[in-house]
Amino acid sequence: MSIPVPFIQESELYKLHNNPEENPPLTLPGHPRVSLQDAGPLRSFLYRELWAVDLERMAPHLWIMSTQSSTNITPLHQQKVKGREIIVTEDPRLHLVWIDNRIFIKPLPRYLLSHEFWSEYLSTEQSILRGNVHEKKTFTEIQTSALGLLRTYYFLIRYESDLRIACENSRLLPSSISWPKFCAFSEAFSRIHDDAVSERYHYGELRLTRLNLYAKPLLGKFQYERIQGQYSAFFARFYGPLLFIFGVLSIILNALQVELGVEGLLTTMQWQLLWYTCRWFAMITLIFMCFLTLGLVSLLAGMIVDEWVFALKERRKKRKSWRQRDCKA
Repeated sequence: MSIPVPFIQESELYKLHNNPEENPPLTLPGHPRVSLQDAGPLRSFLYRELWAVDLERMAPHLWIMSTQSSTNITPLHQQKVKGREIIVTEDPRLHLVWIDNRIFIKPLPRYLLSHEFWSEYLSTEQSILRGNVHEKKTFTEIQTSALGLLRTYYFLIRYESDLRIACENSRLLPSSISWPKFCAFSEAFSRIHDDAVSERYHYGELRLTRLNLYAKPLLGKFQYERIQGQYSAFFARFYGPLLFIFGVLSIILNALQVELGVEGLLTTMQWQLLWYTCRWFAMITLIFMCFLTLGLVSLLAGMIVDEWVFALKERRKKRKSWRQRDCKA
């Protein structure tokens, strides 16, 4: 399909060639091994670089795992406030995926900053990338994922401090970009609607633990992305829950043991007070641990139910807005 270039030529941040009299570049900017003249390898490379295969397969179900809004993206300075380390990744599957104190962000490729590249390769039906019917589908996927990736940077960089983090600290953008230039470049990104981007980009940040959880039924994979390099790191996450369960069971069993042990004190009247004390202390300990365990389980269940209720409400709102938009159309 033909789409408009998402920014005007005057605001582009990268030129394919500065002098019009010079021959056009033969390779993809930033990737000297990829020829711009060979449609097949170029199409395959852009598809791998931009299309998040696993996430697009999971996209119809992402409403279960994340806020159903493409604006759910925290600016870079706020990522620092949250204590998150920005990890640069070239894998589109990991763009805006976070876990613990880390968030993975894909740098914006130089070729997507060029108006000429968009005009010649991405926004026109005459592009050499279009090809046959099967290749046309791939071409559309490249277009929509490229637009989605661009739009995320409108939300990641909202202040000049965000741009400094992106250019100087994280190398997500070329360091030569100034704040006024970026504002002019991204001015129209907020007007890119969900219909124009791939389904993954209907959502913002995604939690890796939930992706790993749902990867089993949705992708048939044990994990969406394995981040533990050693077995020790993989099993370490189970230590806390196992120790908690072991501790609770130990206290309950000890309380029962005390309750049974004090029965022998009834043979002597002088130990009757101690018998009552030990028995009631054991019973109170047992009841307390049962209520504590029940409370924690109820809290966890309540949080899960609350998230599901929120997700279902947001899903209904989303569908209602879609129906209203379709009626207007």
